[in-house]
Amino acid sequence: MYKILFTLTLLPIVAWGQPTITTPPVNPRAGLMPISPLRSNAVGGGVRIKDLGFIEGARANQLTGFGVVLGLNNTGDKDTVYSKQAIANLLQQYGLTVPATSVSSKNAAAVMVTASLPAFAKSGSRIDVNVMSMGDATSLTGGTLIQTPLVGADGRVYAVAQGPVNNNAFSLGTDNAAVTKNHPTAGALIGGALVEKEVQATLVRDGQVKIVLNAADFTLAARMAEAIRAQSQRLGGAGWFAAAQDGNSVRVTLPDQFRAAPIDFIAQLQAITVVPDSKARVVMNERTGTIVATSRVKVLSCAIAHGNIYLAVNKSPEVSQPGPMAEVGTTTTVPRDVANVTERGGGLNVFPELPTVQEVSQALNSLGATPRDMMTIFHMLKAAEALQAELIIK
Repeated sequence: MYKILFTLTLLPIVAWGQPTITTPPVNPRAGLMPISPLRSNAVGGGVRIKDLGFIEGARANQLTGFGVVLGLNNTGDKDTVYSKQAIANLLQQYGLTVPATSVSSKNAAAVMVTASLPAFAKSGSRIDVNVMSMGDATSLTGGTLIQTPLVGADGRVYAVAQGPVNNNAFSLGTDNAAVTKNHPTAGALIGGALVEKEVQATLVRDGQVKIVLNAADFTLAARMAEAIRAQSQRLGGAGWFAAAQDGNSVRVTLPDQFRAAPIDFIAQLQAITVVPDSKARVVMNERTGTIVATSRVKVLSCAIAHGNIYLAVNKSPEVSQPGPMAEVGTTTTVPRDVANVTERGGGLNVFPELPTVQEVSQALNSLGATPRDMMTIFHMLKAAEALQAELIIK
């Protein structure tokens, strides 16, 4: 008995073990009431500036390196040229000249090492690193990374990594039956790298600091500048200003009393709260079936008809054989397949003008839609230009 199911429906919002659609709370100021882009005292509190952006100059730097993991239990690279050459080069540093072609690397693996050097990291500080196999190694579990320089984009060494690889993984079994937990060909070294060279950061230029937003938004930049100006008396009085330079940055002039101690001013600056704005956006992940919609999503007046088509195929082979005492004939298997098609159609559901995302969710749930079906509905709403939101598909 084989059953093939074709379904086109509108999806439920919350179901345990199934993809869900998440709807944030409705902004009380949303709807018919226009929202001023410069009002920062909206209902619902605010978010700290330090959570919405960062100070220009206070940024992390990416580091990379090529290394060798040793001590593997016959799970390393089998026949990789660069693994053998890396081991030969390693031995040569200790005065042992061995041809790369004669090196056996089953207990060693060539790896790439990556790390992020935080802003203001000082010499001697420890940072975390990630290790990833480059060759055909099957597991890095139990191995130890040999001293590996980590270089920045300028080619200079900023940290050195070394230590045991942790990945909380294993792979056991035979070629025909194996059990694998987590990802054995990658791992991490917690605090496994020592910072050798610090990066100098410049936070103040021409008596100003610049706040760079995590996501560009003109409304948020304007609100942030207004919120900072509202705290001018507390932070230093007149003689300084804050202004949105563009949709991604806000420039703030340091008060005179903070020129010698800008860190104190930046700490107070980042504690100011701002009410961020949100875009009308629907994000869908087709692999997991998850849908997330912001509260500003609107749908123009439209009608949706939804139906399901079920195809059930029953394959039941039947044996046919000659009758008793028959002189001719052979026993054979005769297929007896039955296909049934059932179509369940829903009525034409009408959406009012500009419903909220909660109303849209309730209407779609009332149609008995599945998460996969709701994705199709949103596609059709966007194609019909009824969905007044940005549609993002992951």
